[in-house]
Amino acid sequence: MSEQRQEFESALENIESKVIELFAMVGEDLPSATQALLSCEIDALYREVEELVNRAILLQAPVASDLRFLLSALRIVPELERSHDLVVHIAARANRIFTGDLSPRASGLVEAMGALAAGMWRTAADAWYQRDRSAAQTLVERDEEMDDLHSSLIAELASGQMSVPVTMEMTLAARDYERLGAHAVNIARRVVYLAGSGAIPNPGPTTE
Repeated sequence: MSEQRQEFESALENIESKVIELFAMVGEDLPSATQALLSCEIDALYREVEELVNRAILLQAPVASDLRFLLSALRIVPELERSHDLVVHIAARANRIFTGDLSPRASGLVEAMGALAAGMWRTAADAWYQRDRSAAQTLVERDEEMDDLHSSLIAELASGQMSVPVTMEMTLAARDYERLGAHAVNIARRVVYLAGSGAIPNPGPTTE
């Protein structure tokens, strides 16, 4: 193996490790969603990965499989960055909601959405790490569950049992959880391409 190829493979491994680190920041910290823990650090890492990928494409001559990986990394890292922003938003809203502000049903629905989102992100991270093409369909099904929970929570919030400020905050939080699920699905669909299908099935528009 040439020295240039060894250096290139080392660069690819570095990009892979940083992408996995981004997954961990979003997925593992989602249950607690502490704003102080997440702010700034992930943005710097996102920019670093983007720069490394662009440099590898410009300075090396990637073969088809290498280019597939580099393009996949470029496309999923923005999904990770946007998902981080959603986690931060959830944490900020949690600081403005107190015990007893929510109805018992709303509390249960929020808990279910949080658990489902965390599970979806663990699946998305595993799919990337293992190059598991089958995860996309699993996550599509779970995203449908998330949509059902979102609809149920919105209906509960519209019942008038909670104050207007709490209703507004939780409506936004419900949307954030729903979008986290959509980002997990988008990433799994990118993994299908990375694993060698040659196409991304029904990617749809990227959610913000």
